[in-house]
Amino acid sequence: MFADLRPAIATLGLLTLLTGVAYPLAITGIGQAAFPRQANGSMIEKDGKVIGSAFVGQSFQSDRYFHGRPSATGPDPYNAAASSGSNLGPSSKVLVEQVKERAATLGGSGPVPADLVTASGSGLDPDISPAAAAWQVERVAAARGLTKEQVEQLVAQHTQGRDFGMLGQPRVNVLALNLALDALKP
Repeated sequence: MFADLRPAIATLGLLTLLTGVAYPLAITGIGQAAFPRQANGSMIEKDGKVIGSAFVGQSFQSDRYFHGRPSATGPDPYNAAASSGSNLGPSSKVLVEQVKERAATLGGSGPVPADLVTASGSGLDPDISPAAAAWQVERVAAARGLTKEQVEQLVAQHTQGRDFGMLGQPRVNVLALNLALDALKP
């Protein structure tokens, strides 16, 4: 019987070493060599200190800053360890109440863009739509003592188009935009 099991155990051991050790090490090495910034989380530094990642949203509460999408990560917003969607569907009364509450908190005039009142699938989305950024321009300009045109120009400069001209939607990275605001007028 051991003679029958021996090849299976040897194959299991070999495949474990190949797919569980060698392959991950090779891919990690290639990633570190070819794309070191991305492989290490696309961290953003300010004054030599890491302040965030280009791929993880952050909570901005002040009127001086653009606000990102609400986070669905529980009591600690943008907590990557608790990343998950809310799993609330469009017919959910809880979701409807959350959206109404968030819209009331935001105030402003005109219809609120959906991405300012609904959380993303991961709860960590770092981007908002250009419409969501445009909706916040007046508030940010007034809070910073800038003209509406200055803030609109910053939004336009930080609006990224579709990937490869056809994939995804145009978007604005909130952290990058807020850093540009700080550089323009702290």
